Parts: sequence; structure tokens; C-alpha cells
Amino acid sequence: MAQGLAINGLCTSFGGLQVARDVTVTLPPGSRTALIGPNGAGKTTFANLITGVLQPSSGTILLDGQDIAGLSEAARVRVGIAKTFQITNLFKDLTVRENLRLPMLERTGLTSRIFCRADKNQEIEAEILQLLTDFKLAPLADRRVRSLAYGQQRLVELALTLALKPKILILDEPAAGVPSTESHLVVEAIKRLPADLSVLIIEHDMQLVFDVADRIIVLVNGAVLMEGRPDEVTADPRVQELYLGGVHA
Repeated sequence: MAQGLAINGLCTSFGGLQVARDVTVTLPPGSRTALIGPNGAGKTTFANLITGVLQPSSGTILLDGQDIAGLSEAARVRVGIAKTFQITNLFKDLTVRENLRLPMLERTGLTSRIFCRADKNQEIEAEILQLLTDFKLAPLADRRVRSLAYGQQRLVELALTLALKPKILILDEPAAGVPSTESHLVVEAIKRLPADLSVLIIEHDMQLVFDVADRIIVLVNGAVLMEGRPDEVTADPRVQELYLGGVHA
């Protein structure tokens, strides 16, 4: 049975500044975990350590029991770790359908088959259609991405990331830049993610966190202050001081 992601004793420093201090957390399959904390708490650094952008000075990162701490960023994508970004990272002059096709061709190794039509693989086209349907993007399938509203572009990026078939999905401020009138699209898309997918959401929007997370990790100065259910976290006096005492603001 899949074990998910297990991080134990993770540490790293920039010069003399320790930005991750003995971080130990687990992201089991199917979990919806939010990572919150004040600016400068080390949330982005933590995500970069998981994805391989940064290497830890000590500690272990296990995916389904296998140590991946030494793997490159690209290798971690191949074993099942994927991340979306605060700013959409899409091919704006391609259609939604074409954007979704690219990671699938890469994942299946079909990008090297120069004499095959990219749009003639029935399995891939069926998978694209399923993603378009799941994310309510079917009416937009053949529109260029640059013509879409920003909230719709975030949905395309989320669908594109799912096309990589990850085991662990890291959402870095998924609602960043999305108008309030469109933020419900992001929330609804997160709720529709596969039930066995482990999702880590790095987010400042606490309403979004409460809408989608079943567990919250609070990070302060590179260390885990506490973790628990949303009601447990919000009842903690230390968290109340962070968010109501002005530190976060």
C-alpha cells in the first residue's frame, strides 16, 4: 500500500541563516494539507526542498518508502512530485488542448517520435478529454490560453500538472492573482482532485484553506510550530497571536 511522502529532520541553511529547522511532516495518500505561516516563515523553501530545487543539509525525504533526497528536480517529477506556481506557467499561444497534450507526450515518451501525429494517439486524446471535462474546460478546449480569464488559466495549469500523473501535488498559492469573482473555480477544482492524490497547499487565503484542507501545518522561522485539524489550529493561542496579533499582517 502506498505510503505517501514522509519528511524527517529536514534542515538547510543559506549562509549562516537556517531556513529549515528539523522539519518533520507526513503527507499520506489522499490528504489535503495546508502549509501556512507569516511571510519569511520558510514555506517556499520547504516546497523547494520537496521538489528538488534546493538540497537539504540533513534529513530524509521518502516517497512511498524510497529516499528521493538525492534526486534532481526533473527526476522527482518523474517519480511523482509536481508543483504549480504563484504565476501561471503556460504556453499562452497554444490552445488549452495543446497545453494539456504536451506533458502527456513527455510523460509517455512520445515527444521523440517525430513521424507520428501528436494528436492521433487515442489514449492521450481520451485522457485530455477527461481532464477537460473534470476541470469544466471542455468549452474552452480550442481557445488560445492568452484569451482566457486568469482564473481559467489557473484551472488549465492545474489540469496540466495533473496530466503528469503525480502522487504528490504542491499548490503554491493557487488563488494568487485570481479575482475574487473567480476564486470559487479554484476551490471547486481542488475539491475535484483525485481522492488518492496527496495535496499540499501553500496559501495566505485562510478562507480557501478552511474550504479545502483537512489538516494544517503552521511554519514559523523554518520550523513547524504545530499541526492539526483546522479547528485545532485556529484555537491555538500561538496561531491566534500570529494571525490576530499583527505578525502575519
